[in-house]
Amino acid sequence: MLTDLPIAVIGAGAMGEAIIGGLLRNELVTPDQILASHPRDDRRRDLAHRYAIHTTHDNLEAAKWGRVVIFAVKPQQLRRILPPLRGAIRDEDLVISVIAGVTIATFAEALDHQAIVRSMPNTPAQIGAGMTVWTAASAVTEHQRRWAATVLGALGRELYVDNETYLDMATAINGTGPAYVFLMMEAMIDAGVHLGLSRRIAEELVQQTMLGSVQYAMQSGLHPAQLRNAVTSPGGTSAAALSELERGGLRTVLADAIWAAYRRSVELGRQG
Repeated sequence: MLTDLPIAVIGAGAMGEAIIGGLLRNELVTPDQILASHPRDDRRRDLAHRYAIHTTHDNLEAAKWGRVVIFAVKPQQLRRILPPLRGAIRDEDLVISVIAGVTIATFAEALDHQAIVRSMPNTPAQIGAGMTVWTAASAVTEHQRRWAATVLGALGRELYVDNETYLDMATAINGTGPAYVFLMMEAMIDAGVHLGLSRRIAEELVQQTMLGSVQYAMQSGLHPAQLRNAVTSPGGTSAAALSELERGGLRTVLADAIWAAYRRSVELGRQG
């Protein structure tokens, strides 16, 4: 699908590198097909050494070089980065954004280009275990959609949605979601240490318990409430623990956090 297709990555930070690594790890492209742009010399040298790809400091060179041009910069950097690239991308080429909150319309207007895919990956993409939600402008052809699905699939699982408003919602769930999980992991590990476990033992218990619970939920196909009830004996330890979580308002606080992330994603889009 991507054979001989030049791919430019503008903003080769953590997520840009995840895309590069995923494409190469899955043997979807060769290193010669990738050009990554980054302003720092040391970062470019590191990427070239690690992946044997082409690098540049010039975003305009990258935009003109790629048939697929991937934007992986911070949302706050776009106002500076996009204007010099206006008109540089050919009509038949595809733009993919992995930037939180930034709308398809923002890219289309700034670049004077219509074939744009907007996506929301998450940090597990760095090990090929990500969850990416994406949508496409009406100008994106079926062939270009297959390009996008292949590129984003290199990060883990990809899910296409036909309504761009779902991207801000996805940002609050899968995009920001790892932060919720990591915070819960941290709290559980700290509680284990408080109980008297060593930090190493507490970390191993929490990590494997979370991993196993998610895998079990995915394989069982059962509703989370059914799974929770199955481990909650009357008057048992789980019942006591869950009572405290409910009393502390865990559901409400988590829902409020997700809504806050959603509102911030919408705000970022308006600022663009």
